[in-house]
Amino acid sequence: MTISSPISQDEINGILWKACDTFRGTVDPAEYKNYILVMLFVKYISDVWHDHAEDYRRRYGGDEERVRRRMDKERFRLPPKCSFDDLCAQRNATNLGDLINIALEKIEDANREKLAGVFRNIDFNSEANLGRTKERNERLKHLLADFSDPRLDLRPSRTGQRDVIGDAYEYLIGKFASNAGKKAGEFYTPPEVSELLAQLVDPKPGERICDPACGSGSLLVKCARQVGNDDYALYGQENNGSTWALAMMNMFLHNVASARVEWCDTLRDPHLVEKDKLMKFDVVVANPPFSLDKWGAESAAKDRFGRYHRGVPPKSVGDYAFISHMIETAHTATGRVGVIVPHGVLFRGGAEGAIRQKLIEENLLDAVIGLPAGLFYGTGIPAAILLFKRNKKDNKMLFLDASRGFEAATPQNYLRPADLEKILSAYRKRKSVAKYAHLATYAEVEENEFNLNIPRYVETFDEEAEIDLTATQQEIAVLDKQLAEVQKRMSGYLKELGL
Repeated sequence: MTISSPISQDEINGILWKACDTFRGTVDPAEYKNYILVMLFVKYISDVWHDHAEDYRRRYGGDEERVRRRMDKERFRLPPKCSFDDLCAQRNATNLGDLINIALEKIEDANREKLAGVFRNIDFNSEANLGRTKERNERLKHLLADFSDPRLDLRPSRTGQRDVIGDAYEYLIGKFASNAGKKAGEFYTPPEVSELLAQLVDPKPGERICDPACGSGSLLVKCARQVGNDDYALYGQENNGSTWALAMMNMFLHNVASARVEWCDTLRDPHLVEKDKLMKFDVVVANPPFSLDKWGAESAAKDRFGRYHRGVPPKSVGDYAFISHMIETAHTATGRVGVIVPHGVLFRGGAEGAIRQKLIEENLLDAVIGLPAGLFYGTGIPAAILLFKRNKKDNKMLFLDASRGFEAATPQNYLRPADLEKILSAYRKRKSVAKYAHLATYAEVEENEFNLNIPRYVETFDEEAEIDLTATQQEIAVLDKQLAEVQKRMSGYLKELGL
C-alpha cells in the first residue's frame, strides 16, 4: 500500500492508542506501557535506519560498500536482523518474546553510549506480565501486527519533523498516566504544567538545566524547547529503573541535544557530581514525589555534600529534602529553581518551618504560585509552584493565587492557554493584582511567622452586596399579604370539601 500524504499527529496517536487493545483488561497499564513505548522506539529507529539507507543508495548509485560505510557513521546503529521488520518476520516463532529480548540487547550493545541499560528492566518474555507461552506469543504477535499498520510509517521523509514522533511518545505516556492511577504521578507531569514551569524559569542559550526527579523526562524536554535552539545541556536523575528507561528513550525521540540522565537515588546517592562536589546548574526544575516517606533522613545529618545545613526534614516527609538539594545545585550567580510541591510545604511547622524560615532569611524565595486542584495524576489535592533565585534584585516575594483558573475535565483538570498566560504575565510584571497576586515585603512574611499560605497574602473573597433593609421589609410585607390571601382561598376550598 502506497501512501503519499504525510501522516498527521492525530493519526499516529490514534493508531498507537489502539495498539494498547492487545493488553487492555489482561495486563496492568503500569506494566504494558513499557512494551508499547519500547515497540514504538524500535519501529521508529528501524524506519529511520531504512530511510537513511535508501537515501544513500540513491545518492551512491547502489554502491553497497559506500552505503555501509556511511551508515556506520549514523548517530544511531541498528545491528543486522534486529529491525522491526526482522521481528515481524519471526512473529510466528514459539519463542517470540525471547527473540525480541535478544534484538533489544543487541541494539543496546551497538549504542552503549546512548542506551546502556535502557532495556534491562523490560522483559518481553515475562510470564508474570504477559502470561504463559501461548498467551504471551499471541499478545506479542498482535502487538507487532498493530505496529505494522501501513499508515504508521515513521520515516523522517514521511513524518517531517522529528517532534511528531516525540510528541506521539509523550501522548502515550500521558494516556498511560491518566489510566494508571496513583503511581502515574511518579513518572509524568501534565504537559501544560511542564510548559508553565519551563516558561517561569526561562532557560537561556548556553545554560545547564537539571531535573533531579525527572521521571519520563517531559519537563526536561519542555525546558529544552524553551531555549529555542540546541545550545543547552540537559541533566536528569531518576530513581525508578523503568521510568529512567522511558526518559532515555524520550530524549532520543525528541532529538534532545546533550542529555545526561542518571539512574540513581538523588537524595541518598546523587550521580551528578564533579570533583566530589555537586554539579551546579543555571536552571533546576522538578515535580518530585509529594511528601516522600523514608527518603533517607537517617543519614542526612552526615550528608557528604552538606545539603541539609539549614536543617534535616522529617523522615516521613521528604519535600524539603528535594528543595534543599535543588537549591544547593543551583549556580550562585545565575541559579533559578522551580519546584512543584503540596500546599503543606507552605505552612507546616517543626523542622520544615525552620528550613522555610532560613530560605526566606537568605532571600532565596522569589514567588509562590497556587495551582488549581485536580491537575496531577493520582491526587486531587492542589499543588503550588515555589520559585527560588540565587541572585535576587530585591527582598520581596510574589504570591499568586491561580487556583480558580482552569478547565474542569475527567480524569484531570487542566490549565488553558489563557490561564497559563495570566500566570506568566503576573509573574513577569511582579506587581500586586487585586484578588490574584500580591508582592509581599520581607516584613510582611516575617509578621506572618514565615508562613507562606497564600490566603494570608492574596484576598480572594468577594464582598457581599449591601442589603437595602427598607426595600427588603417592603418585599416581606408584600409576600405576607400574598400568603394570607392564599391561605384564605385554601380554607374556602377545604370547607367546600367538608374537611
